[in-house]
Amino acid sequence: MSGRGRLALCAYAATLMAASAMLPLLDSPGWLAQAAFLLAVQSGVGVLARRAPLPSALTIGVQALTALVLLTFAFAREQALLGVLPGPRVVTRFGDLLGSGGQDIERYAIPAPASDGIQLMLVGGVLVIGLMVDTIAVTFRSAAPAGLPLLALYSVAAGLSGGAASALWFVLAAAGYLLLLLAESRDRLSRWGRVFAGVPSAPPRGAGAFGRDGAPRAPVRTGRRIGALALGVALVVPAALPAFDGGLLDGRTGGDDGSGGGTINAVNPMVSLQNSLNQPGEREWLRYQTDAADTGGLYLRMLALDRFDGSRWLTSEREVESIPDELPRPEGLSSSVRAAQVETRITASVTFEDKWLPMPYPVAGVEVEGRWRFEPKGRSLVGDGEQTTRGIEYTVRSLAVEPTAEQLATAPRPSSAIISEYTRLPSTLPSVVETTARQITAGAKNDYEAAVRIQDWFTTTGGFTYDTDVNSGSGPGAIARFLRDKEGFCVHFAASMAAMARTLGIPARVAVGFTPGTPRGGGVMSVSNRNAHAWPELYFEGVGWTRFEPTPSIGSAPDYTRSQAPSDDDPASPAQPAETASRAPAPTVSADDSCPADQRLRGECGSSAAAEEVAATGSGGPPWRLLLMVTAAVVVAALPLLPMVWRVRTRAGRLSSRGRTDEDAASRTLLAWREVADTAWDHGIVPDESLTARRSAVRIVLLGRLEGDAAAAVHRVAGAVEQVLYAPSPLPAVGLVDDVARIRAGLAAGSSRTERIRARLLPRSSVRVVWALSAWWNALTGRLGDRFRSWSGRLPGLRRPSRQRG
Repeated sequence: MSGRGRLALCAYAATLMAASAMLPLLDSPGWLAQAAFLLAVQSGVGVLARRAPLPSALTIGVQALTALVLLTFAFAREQALLGVLPGPRVVTRFGDLLGSGGQDIERYAIPAPASDGIQLMLVGGVLVIGLMVDTIAVTFRSAAPAGLPLLALYSVAAGLSGGAASALWFVLAAAGYLLLLLAESRDRLSRWGRVFAGVPSAPPRGAGAFGRDGAPRAPVRTGRRIGALALGVALVVPAALPAFDGGLLDGRTGGDDGSGGGTINAVNPMVSLQNSLNQPGEREWLRYQTDAADTGGLYLRMLALDRFDGSRWLTSEREVESIPDELPRPEGLSSSVRAAQVETRITASVTFEDKWLPMPYPVAGVEVEGRWRFEPKGRSLVGDGEQTTRGIEYTVRSLAVEPTAEQLATAPRPSSAIISEYTRLPSTLPSVVETTARQITAGAKNDYEAAVRIQDWFTTTGGFTYDTDVNSGSGPGAIARFLRDKEGFCVHFAASMAAMARTLGIPARVAVGFTPGTPRGGGVMSVSNRNAHAWPELYFEGVGWTRFEPTPSIGSAPDYTRSQAPSDDDPASPAQPAETASRAPAPTVSADDSCPADQRLRGECGSSAAAEEVAATGSGGPPWRLLLMVTAAVVVAALPLLPMVWRVRTRAGRLSSRGRTDEDAASRTLLAWREVADTAWDHGIVPDESLTARRSAVRIVLLGRLEGDAAAAVHRVAGAVEQVLYAPSPLPAVGLVDDVARIRAGLAAGSSRTERIRARLLPRSSVRVVWALSAWWNALTGRLGDRFRSWSGRLPGLRRPSRQRG
């Protein structure tokens, strides 16, 4: 292999090894295989262009054009001329994909689904970096500076993946760069007439720039120095880059000296909260049992954001301490306010990993193993060092505070320290926030009434819509845009209400955690990523920090914030539905109709009577001919319905499978999964037999745009399949039929009307009938052929004459 050919191969390998650091970003590694193939074609074109030989500028242009054609074929072939030639429609398609990819990056937590937009970003980025590395290292024969684009590729991957970027990826990327340096050094030294086979680390005195064998040492030394510098930068740069949050929250602790002291300073959790709500599929993160009489208000709070910089709510830097044996009484809570003690036992899933411990508020005591620290101001527990919530079990004693509306309305003025800290606002806050707050609360007699009016304005009278896909932007104008557009999710509602309360002089902060969850039977409550939530807490002297719920249709508003329901005698109560509508006469057929419907049903229309008379005379010919025509018409009409009939029968057979043995249960589970796959196929999601059940479930949820119960049902059926295939003692699967029904309904809801009709009348999975017939025909012809050969062999006249050796 020539020197440049070896350099091109090493440049290709170095680019792929650095690109491997981006594998943790997506939940599927398939994009890297695609990038490897396209990059190989691009590098191969460069090798051929340099052998031609072409000028350097023309070589780079040919490679760039090749990359564009490859990306066009991979991502926009339907918009391209002849499937490969880029045009204006391809540019538009790329713009749409890049825009959707940017939105997907904002929506999803890592690992994100491999959408077309994100794959275009990654694959296109690898091709661009690969072209830069190939140009610098091979075309211009300078491998050392080629480490800069490799460094950029790795640093971006490490910065985005945060903790997911393990040392393995760094070692892999560094090895690729060193491999490129070694190949470049060998290519340089080969021009002196001998192949580099090693240079002594300490040459003899007087050797000068050459070793004992006459090989120059300067290129090797320079390459090593630049390599060491680049690797050092690679170690430092990722630490300075911002990382995407890897879960619901991503807290940081510092100052741990083993004494239980120190400070905390958590990064902003608001962005990752939206990612949790928008994740495809529903994942259970927590389970708990409680002796609370009502779980409707049992929010699991993690931390409080008490510092507002005009665009973000953040946590202040706070002192932490060891968990005391007896927690102090909650700040501001008077003994005159009713507060019943509640005990809750919580178990965190192994898929839920966070620094903050979800607990009902206010916590009175906690029993938890591990290195946890108590933050008194926020009354929260934060993990010390590497301590997280992953798979832990703990018990929390909390107070169910139940103030009355009168106690809140007559609450005295808080202390100056509370007011000073929790009503602080930046000067950049738009004036519309305070103006709107004062308009809503005009005439309010006290802070409590003002707070209730703001809550009711968000949930009822303001015309707001809940939408997790809304992006109000960032900066001081984000709240103003939200108040103008009136679309957002819990973060927008909680942050806006807290800011509006502060403009009125009411101490406020934002709490982050989970809504109470969903009952699962046996007193167990299940909390998933869809329960991630944010809500405002307002301070009232004598009651303390009090929860409000301004987000419409999410969570539950506390009883003390609800208006009294009007009585039946209240003249302001809404009137009962009038009965006049039900007594209205039904529509009648107008006199202008030539034949009313009732006469047609009785056969009194002239045309019907004439038709009956013609039929009675037997003018249609012999009876057998009429029967044959009717039969043929029925057959022709039924032919298009055969795929639908086959699907209905197949579905009924799969879901009606019964049995009591373990084999029957396993067969029932696999048949249900086959039905899920075929239902998805009917809606355009072609099955991929190479994927595992879990990967197939993620793919069906993503492509079918399933949410809520339908998405959870797909993962439950996939989990049952994994139990059957891999568990030593599979657990019995229950509710498979109901889960399949939920999945069918979810896929139908996410499809257009035309797609739903096609899925019902012409299901794509009915092609299995053709496959089955083909297999049956092949087996039949094979058996018949074997029998014919066996039969012919027994007949003397049909035996083939044997050849005699002479």
